[in-house]
Amino acid sequence: MEAARRGDRDAFNELVRTTYRDTYSLAYRLTGNRDDAADVVQDAYVRAYRAIRRFRGDSSFSTWMYRITSNCASTHLSRRTRQRTEELSNDAPIVDLRPEQDPSLRAEAAVLRHNIDRAVRSLPERLRQVVILRDRHDLSHSEIAAELGITTSAAKVRLHRARQRLRTVLQRTTELEDGQATPSIPEHPSIPEDAAS
Repeated sequence: MEAARRGDRDAFNELVRTTYRDTYSLAYRLTGNRDDAADVVQDAYVRAYRAIRRFRGDSSFSTWMYRITSNCASTHLSRRTRQRTEELSNDAPIVDLRPEQDPSLRAEAAVLRHNIDRAVRSLPERLRQVVILRDRHDLSHSEIAAELGITTSAAKVRLHRARQRLRTVLQRTTELEDGQATPSIPEHPSIPEDAAS
């Protein structure tokens, strides 16, 4: 040990030979993998060689190596976790699941936007206003009320009625499309309208 501390490589190699089996066993128990254990042991002995001059001899060399090996294993495992990737087989399709990259989803979204716009345009003005202020401009009920000069409760009632109408119109449109018929949205749907002031 003293010779190794003075820089004698042969003395250090002898320390490696006498402690290698136990050091490897520890590394294997910590990593659960032979290749990883071999990497950890190599790293541990390199670190020990670089730090041997600072070894104070408070414990045995093997105990010191156990501490270094444990630290190396911990570093190795955390690095392996960060770098872990799943291997793709050659025939595995590479799928881009983002909606904007799927032509059919983009087409469906465009149709839905078109149907919603038509449905909103079909609403009476006083209902259309609350929907646009709430859903497109993100105003609160009280802000809508202030904007339109009505009470907050009236704004809530109008928004509720507007959404009911939109739901009805969109449901009718979907049923017509499923039946391959051309949807016909009336300019003013014939749903009884209760005045909300």
